[in-house]
Amino acid sequence: MPRIEGKSGDGVQAVLLALNIIEHVAKERRPVGVTALADALGSTKSRIHRHLQTLVQLGYIIQPKDSDRYEPGPRLAALGRAVSDILDLAHIAADPLLELRDALGHSAVVSQIAPDGMRVLVMVPGRSPIEIGVRPGSILPFHCSAQGKAILAYSSPDFRDRVLRGKLDIFTPETIISPPLLVAELEKVRAQGWATAANQTSIGLNTLAAPVFDSTGAVCGAVGIVDMIQFIPEVPSKDQCAKTIAAAQRVSKALGYQAF
Repeated sequence: MPRIEGKSGDGVQAVLLALNIIEHVAKERRPVGVTALADALGSTKSRIHRHLQTLVQLGYIIQPKDSDRYEPGPRLAALGRAVSDILDLAHIAADPLLELRDALGHSAVVSQIAPDGMRVLVMVPGRSPIEIGVRPGSILPFHCSAQGKAILAYSSPDFRDRVLRGKLDIFTPETIISPPLLVAELEKVRAQGWATAANQTSIGLNTLAAPVFDSTGAVCGAVGIVDMIQFIPEVPSKDQCAKTIAAAQRVSKALGYQAF
């Protein structure tokens, strides 16, 4: 934790420590103890404990009954929802999508995870005189869209298994509906950081997509480019992959994701 010198340094340090505690507890996704917090934040257990007691009183942190550990409280959850309402994915992605379209010429799209697929939020039309893209509001299947595969590759095992156990519709002769084949493809997507779905929802079309993560580290959407398969081949160019991943990372960073 940075040290701030000056007359009001102690007060500022206290605020910084409280914020670091809140951030650490929120990111842990499981109850955390005083010793673990002290080790992670480079502070003493007594200082951590004093700050935790204040945060518990304010409702930002809770300590479950009969437990010596702490977890996010209702006031922190409410704050997170309020911030989430401000950090609208469609609004945040607008500039990165426009720059991605200008850099590569293809239609650029951002989609958000929904219970039954990927909901298209915004599409920026490509430079081609023939418009190729997807309609905002459309729901793309998880198993045969690049956006869906980008999500599934980084989703929890439970969510992925639920999708693969469900009905996997066939849209073209190249739609993959075999769960083992899809699992193998998702492992490849996770390793390379991008997904494609050439000819799998519509013959002649392809999408290249990269995942978007929120402030908790959970995958929440995907940024992609859409065009005819002669312009986005089944194995895209390094430039197409790099620019699409960079756009997705920029959106993730704006949502508060800090892993990059």
